Amino acid sequence: MKRLCLSQQPVRVLPYAMMDKRFIRQLREPEGVKTSCWQQWRRRRQTAGRRLGEAARRLTRGCGLWEGALYEIGGLFGTGIQSYFTFLRFLLLLNLLTLLLTSSFVLLPLVWLRPPDPGPALNFTLQCPGSGHLPQTGVSKFNNLLWNVFTGRAFNNTYLFYGAYRAGPESSSTYSIRLAYLLSPLACLLLCFCGILRRMVKGLPQKMFLGQDYRSPLSAKVFSSWDFCIRGQEAATIKRHEISNEFKMELEEGRHLLLLQQQTRAQRACHLLTYLRVNVLIGLLVVGAISAIFWATKYSQDNKEESLFLLLQYLPPGVIALVNFLGPLLFVFLVQLENYPPNTEVNLTLIWCVVLKLASLGMFSFSLGQTVLCIGRNKTSCESYGYNACDYQCWENSVGEELYKLSIFNFLLTVAFAFLVSLPRRMLVERFSGRFWVWLDREEFLVPKNVLDIVEGQTVTWMGLFYCPLLPLLNSIFIFLTFYIKKYTLLRNSRASPRRFRASSSIFFFQLVLLLGLLLAAVPLGYVVSSIRSSWDCGLFANYSAPWQVVPELVALWLPPPSQRILYYLGSHAFSFPLLILLSLVLTVCISQSQASSRAIRRLRKQLVWQVQEKWHLVDDLSRLLAEPGSGDSLGPESPVSRGSRPRSFCPGFPCPGSPGPRPRKPGPSLEDPEGLRGVSVPAH
Repeated sequence: MKRLCLSQQPVRVLPYAMMDKRFIRQLREPEGVKTSCWQQWRRRRQTAGRRLGEAARRLTRGCGLWEGALYEIGGLFGTGIQSYFTFLRFLLLLNLLTLLLTSSFVLLPLVWLRPPDPGPALNFTLQCPGSGHLPQTGVSKFNNLLWNVFTGRAFNNTYLFYGAYRAGPESSSTYSIRLAYLLSPLACLLLCFCGILRRMVKGLPQKMFLGQDYRSPLSAKVFSSWDFCIRGQEAATIKRHEISNEFKMELEEGRHLLLLQQQTRAQRACHLLTYLRVNVLIGLLVVGAISAIFWATKYSQDNKEESLFLLLQYLPPGVIALVNFLGPLLFVFLVQLENYPPNTEVNLTLIWCVVLKLASLGMFSFSLGQTVLCIGRNKTSCESYGYNACDYQCWENSVGEELYKLSIFNFLLTVAFAFLVSLPRRMLVERFSGRFWVWLDREEFLVPKNVLDIVEGQTVTWMGLFYCPLLPLLNSIFIFLTFYIKKYTLLRNSRASPRRFRASSSIFFFQLVLLLGLLLAAVPLGYVVSSIRSSWDCGLFANYSAPWQVVPELVALWLPPPSQRILYYLGSHAFSFPLLILLSLVLTVCISQSQASSRAIRRLRKQLVWQVQEKWHLVDDLSRLLAEPGSGDSLGPESPVSRGSRPRSFCPGFPCPGSPGPRPRKPGPSLEDPEGLRGVSVPAH
């Protein structure tokens, strides 16, 4: 009672009857004792804030984006496919948040401060072999407005690309456009990292914590899955499909675990050897694919002046799309030759598809860096300016155009597959009959493939935050349209995959791949910001050896000498040693706490099993005491009805070694000694 009186928990959330809640409220506010005005005001404020928060949450759930569509998809096709569309909504929110930060800290101050005109271009004389002038990257050979829109040339002088951002020299003003432009992409990547990490931890599969012995009780799903508030026929149909999908996932996971337990050591060794052989072959295919992407990008950049430049503009995106289309097909063919189980086949193919997607983007970035920034190459302009100034007057705009084209091409490919492949295939299958059309059937909606496609587009967007700041706006539009395109494809043109995906496992996989894409985008950006010379006649950092050099300049202008010395020490190598020691201590504490929690969980599970065994012993003793010999109405311990009415487990979801099966008869306390019955209760079934 003292704990309830001193608790700050609201009375309405306590697990007690209404009469008990009134009694607790009287204990907290006894009659005759007046509370102070401050306490009354604070209680009213807490109550009003709680009610306002609940109303806001109800409004958010009612007006949430795509709530009705997500409910329909989840009921008809399961939570695994629903998690893909929820992932699309999550990516849309990330892009809108990134766009909001960029607009608030860069675009709006830039428009408000009205930067000065850049003035006449600086006259530099470059010693470029084979040409006496510097080619203008902003002039296109094809005066086609539509083509310029697709290649990004039409937006070269807009805020879509880096080159249009201008600012005067730094002074003692309180706001710096250069610093905001530099820190905005880094802040966006950090916020996206925190959001992805939080969502990934939230979506961790429960079996990682409960262990391999955990089993979800099917009886609980049978008797407690139905929602008795459902009244409409359509909602009831969706709910029946949802429950059916849950049972299919449970049975498929149980069958897969049973097959793994039945394998012998020789079978496991043979499977390991086949794994190695198949992985080596697939690895060679991946190496060949990324080599093709490297040479396609290099050829496209080195042959800009040829008559085939119209086709070469989209050569790298086309090769990347072709590799990502043919690669999974070859992976599936190699895996199917070994007659793997379906789960193993899907998992192995999925891992290599992730590697291929990320490796293709990494090789595309490296090829651009080698061509534009002369990484690993020796050129006269590279030695003087740090980049290929003869071919790329504003190299940031050129990189932004390549990423812009890659993003446009990915979306156009999604639209083309939906309306030029899936839709005609469905119409032909419905129109004609025969063995071939039955074998062809509708397209199978593969969740991992669609996730990898959308992660590729998001990774390209993150890679272009510095070169193309408004690319998140473009990607937000693409994701919004992709949701409806994929929904139409799923409901009309596709059939659900026979392999079921659990929502927790799917969400964890989605966020893990997205996190790898974020790291892939952050590494080149960090290298460019800290080490690469900016273009000499465009952008905010034209007069800096690297964009990061604006930070020491502003520190020297804004901060006093003591603060400068502190910041310089924090950025020096001398600070890395105490930081490393501190991180080691924190990591040691976290690991120790995790191990202690694991030991406590194991002890509690053992204690739970012991309690179940003890309860069954008490039930057996009570059943012997209640059995009267010669009474036909009583149910003895060997009665099949009494045996069948036993609850199978007091701890559903965990193994209870002593609970199933009949138990040997043990001598219990006699009827003359009823003390043994004290404290014994019969569990209700």
